[in-house]
Amino acid sequence: MLIKSLLIFILTYVIISAQKMKWHKLDRPSGALLGAVLMVLSGVLTLDEAYRAVDFNTILLLLGMMILIGYLKTANCFKYLSYLMIIHAKNSFLLLCFVSFSSGILSALFVNDTICLMFTPLLILALNQTKLNPIPYLIALATSSNIGSVVTLTGNPQNMLVGVFSKIPYLDFTLHLMPIGISGLMANVLIIYLLFKKDINFKKLEPVALEKPELDVGLTMKSLLVLFCIFLGFVFTGNLPLSAITGGLALIVMSGMRPQHALEKVDWTLLLFFSGLFIVVGGINKAGFLTLAHNAVEPYLGKTVPNQIVHFSIFSVIASNLVSNVPFVLLSATWIDKFADPKTMWYVLAMSSTFAGNLTVMGSVANMIVLELSKEYVHVGFWDFFKVGFTTTVISTVIGIVILIH
Repeated sequence: MLIKSLLIFILTYVIISAQKMKWHKLDRPSGALLGAVLMVLSGVLTLDEAYRAVDFNTILLLLGMMILIGYLKTANCFKYLSYLMIIHAKNSFLLLCFVSFSSGILSALFVNDTICLMFTPLLILALNQTKLNPIPYLIALATSSNIGSVVTLTGNPQNMLVGVFSKIPYLDFTLHLMPIGISGLMANVLIIYLLFKKDINFKKLEPVALEKPELDVGLTMKSLLVLFCIFLGFVFTGNLPLSAITGGLALIVMSGMRPQHALEKVDWTLLLFFSGLFIVVGGINKAGFLTLAHNAVEPYLGKTVPNQIVHFSIFSVIASNLVSNVPFVLLSATWIDKFADPKTMWYVLAMSSTFAGNLTVMGSVANMIVLELSKEYVHVGFWDFFKVGFTTTVISTVIGIVILIH
């Protein structure tokens, strides 16, 4: 059983990781679904065990937040915010700060992939009207959205997993990770400024002529009211899935529009991706692979809390880039209770797996969204991204380690 589950696991993650290989046309969700079905067909899991392996708390949390985001997209809220950011930038350095901090803060509230998807097209339109090099601003959008998303349990998919598995209160998590996120954003701006100093300065920019997006004020206000109520639910009930899905349903009822317009914007393939991964990880867990993997790694993780924070952070950054951060969180979640200070190690896992997304272009979906949407206008090379991504990953992770140790 161990060999079968391991072969299926390897096949699944090769498909998930190797998205541009000519030998297959499967995307990540279908790759995860293939692995899930093979786990059942091969006898590693029964169909009932596969059903039980899916964590519906995570699925509900994702779905509830996606419904809210769907209505905000329908209201043109994100496009309107990005428009305001661009027209108020007086110089190229201020534009860099606006892009970095607005994408970072909004990613903490609305999931980083969404912010990149909404901000990139308008940013490209604005940069095309200037003589500015677009590369540092696009890299800033991707890297800052990753860094900012670390602050909350709903900032990115891996943090949602941490929230559901750890049961850490929403406010506690934010209070511990906010200093890390803010420091990381500041460091990221400084790094990009220093690496692209020839392109970023304090000279006054010419006004940019952009068409003002039409904002549905009524729907935006309803959505923000529901968002506020969802966060109250997170803080006072601690039940993330129920708060999110209740808020999503409330908005469907309150919106005054046909639900299909917002529901069409829900990333159903991401829910499929998560469900498939839960089953694949459930299969290798049943076969004993996760225990064997932990036993192999444990001697190198240290015995004291400071040593474990340092060693596990480094291991997490590397492993998250080998198997991707969401699968790594699923794999390592079963190990956390074996550490000297499990609660702190949940923070470490969220921080390091999130910051790992900046290491390379393929490190996070947010990176690929920005580069894919901008490829017709500018080519952001692997090394252009890597010189920023590597530096900001190392520095932001070191900042996180220092803050969590103290």
